[in-house]
Amino acid sequence: MTTTRPLPVPDELTAPFWEAAARHELTLARCARCAESTLPPGPVCPHCGSTDPDWEFVPVDGHGVVRSWTVVRQSFLPGLADDIPFVLVDVELAARPDVRLIARLLDGVDAPLELGATVRLAFEDLDDEIALPAFELDR
Repeated sequence: MTTTRPLPVPDELTAPFWEAAARHELTLARCARCAESTLPPGPVCPHCGSTDPDWEFVPVDGHGVVRSWTVVRQSFLPGLADDIPFVLVDVELAARPDVRLIARLLDGVDAPLELGATVRLAFEDLDDEIALPAFELDR
C-alpha cells in the first residue's frame, strides 16, 4: 500500500512563499525594517530582531552552488518510502549568498555531484496547488 506524500501546510507567515512556488517562482522573505532576507520567515526577523518584520516576498533567481548534500536512504516519514533513495542538497543562492536552501536534487543519486557544483531551480509539482522548490545540476 502506498501512502500519500506529506504536503506542506502553509500558515499566515508562509502562505505567500507557497503561492509563489505553485507558480514556479522562488521568493525570499525580506524584512521591512532592515531589508535583509530570510527563509523561512518567522515572527521575528533573525537579522534585526524586529517583532514586526512585515515580510515582503521578493522573487529571486534560483541559481546556486552546492555547499553540501546527503543521500537519504531511509524514510522516517510516511509517504516518502517510494522515493528512497533521493539526494538533498544544501544550496547557497547566487542572488543571496547569505541565504541557503535545502531541497531535493532531481538528477537522482547517480548524478555527478561535487562540492561547488552549480545548480538551477526546478520544481516538483505535488498537486495542482503545491509545488516544492528543487534543483537540477546546471550542465
